[in-house]
Amino acid sequence: MSSLQMKAIAAVLRLAYKPRMGTAERGRARVAGPKGPSEPPAKLRKRHAVSTRRVGGFDCHTVAPRDRPAGRAAIYLHGGAYISEISPQHWALISRMADAGVRVEVPSYGLAPQHTYRDAYPFLTEVYRRLVADVEAPAISMVGDSAGGGLALGLAQTLGDVGLPQPGRLVLIAPWLDLTLSNPDLPAVEARDPWLSTAGLHEAARAWAGGDDPTQPRLSPLNGSLADLPPIDLYVGTRDICLPDALLLRDRATADGARLRLVTCEGAVHVYPLVPAPEGRAAAREVVRTVAGEPAGRPTGADPAR
Repeated sequence: MSSLQMKAIAAVLRLAYKPRMGTAERGRARVAGPKGPSEPPAKLRKRHAVSTRRVGGFDCHTVAPRDRPAGRAAIYLHGGAYISEISPQHWALISRMADAGVRVEVPSYGLAPQHTYRDAYPFLTEVYRRLVADVEAPAISMVGDSAGGGLALGLAQTLGDVGLPQPGRLVLIAPWLDLTLSNPDLPAVEARDPWLSTAGLHEAARAWAGGDDPTQPRLSPLNGSLADLPPIDLYVGTRDICLPDALLLRDRATADGARLRLVTCEGAVHVYPLVPAPEGRAAAREVVRTVAGEPAGRPTGADPAR
């Protein structure tokens, strides 16, 4: 049973946020709308050692502990349907990782419609290449939520092609795994999802694909091979349209011999580890412990499906 806070968050999302992408027209307006800033907030700069550098024409921010050397590292790929900038909730989780002694690389990949996945992959590959030159791959976690979760999985699937080692772990928070949104189980879950609508997401997907086949693994990593990937932790709520594809990814991981731990949270909304509810805070603690290389316990209110 979900907490009162989670129920309240769901109610606010349904009233204030779901209509924003509820139709194709509104989705196109969101895609074409102005993008906000992606710089680390002042509060984060006061708490941590923060620096920014240009990599292949895009910014990459480094957030690291101020008072001690970082023993481990992570790359965090933020969500936002490939059309929205990084949010305060993302920075809050990144800050917690830095508090735990983790150096976090935060690449500001270009957003649609000005940019597509064709710009993102070379940029992110170079960010990762430079990180593994400085930190051993087993000490690196690749973390992403929503669109960033799909991008993280897609990137991991390409690393072998460019001669780069896999990170120690993938942590996927409600990843967008299939841009076609064609899973037959999706409509029933969409009716329960207080936040996301396929009508608007189709417009974001079309812009991000830039005219290319959306079923290819770099756009829909559900269709890519899961063999030879590191262990995967996947968090998803039962009121999240990402749930059907998360379940399908679990089944395909079993078929490919991949190690995937699926954690489902009853009644939780999209990217629930980022929301201020007991279930979200518990899952966020586990994500941080995992990235920091500490033993992780079972999140409160979660069902470890595998």
